[in-house]
Amino acid sequence: MVVKCEENRNRKCRVEKTAAPGKNPPFLLAHLSDPHFFSTAGTRLPDFFNKRLYGYLSWRWHRRHEHGDKVVQAMIEDLHRQQPSHIAVTGDLTHLGLPDEYRRAAEFLRRLGPPGWVTVIPGNHDAYVRSAWEKGHDLWAPYLAGDDDLASFPFIRQRGDVCLIGLSTARPCLPYLATGSLGKDQLRRLELILSECGVRKVCRVVLIHHPPVAGVVSWRKRLTDHREFCEVLQGHGAELVLHGHAHFASCSFVETSAGRIPVVGVPAASAFGRRSERRSEYNLYRIVRESQTWRISVKRRRYDVDKNDFSNRDGWQTLLP
Repeated sequence: MVVKCEENRNRKCRVEKTAAPGKNPPFLLAHLSDPHFFSTAGTRLPDFFNKRLYGYLSWRWHRRHEHGDKVVQAMIEDLHRQQPSHIAVTGDLTHLGLPDEYRRAAEFLRRLGPPGWVTVIPGNHDAYVRSAWEKGHDLWAPYLAGDDDLASFPFIRQRGDVCLIGLSTARPCLPYLATGSLGKDQLRRLELILSECGVRKVCRVVLIHHPPVAGVVSWRKRLTDHREFCEVLQGHGAELVLHGHAHFASCSFVETSAGRIPVVGVPAASAFGRRSERRSEYNLYRIVRESQTWRISVKRRRYDVDKNDFSNRDGWQTLLP
């Protein structure tokens, strides 16, 4: 299988794959989340007269022992070896939404690949305080823009027969809370996008930071309008929903009249994993059109602390049909 890429002003990338005669070529999508880059460089004391103080203390007390740059470096190298068709990053690239964290996250995205190959959405830590996202997101703008070059949510990026739909649940919230929300306007536009993409019979992959089903995270970390989101999925359909936020691997389903929609989360990309279930992983999805339906298989790549490398946690597991 050969991957070809043609750049258009470094913004759009068209992926083509050759396959054996008579077979549909697979689309290989990599999904990672929550690298939580931390840096206080260039900050002043007043920058912490808000919720950031609690996040900083959390980092000093325990999170700095959970996250490491060497894990992220090993993941980047492994992703390049796997040669996915596209990479999706579902938020929390920063820890406190500080300027140097945004800069480090932008460098991380550049190392993953050009904007046409990599799609990112924000998480709650990227909007830790009200001004953070407004000041920092310009550094990621090429990775956030849809095919219409607009950085608004929801956005659409279509690569072959796969349509990536990016949402934002990033909202500033009170200390000790890590909630998110979509809002009526985003949900209304999501309905239109899912319906239109469904008519075109493309594979709809929804990217969201917070788990959109109940029970995956605690009440204080929930998506406040998850019921409304699931109602949109039940009414208009999707093939796959990918999220982060929980910092452990999870797989849930949204039941619809047309079948089950898999909802899959991954651990934090930078996690050493003092608890094994929270060790860094990313997922590879193999998406193949089969007649009028889709076959989606997933393979988990997990960090090995001793080898400082990633390897298969298991083989390909079929999610759809």
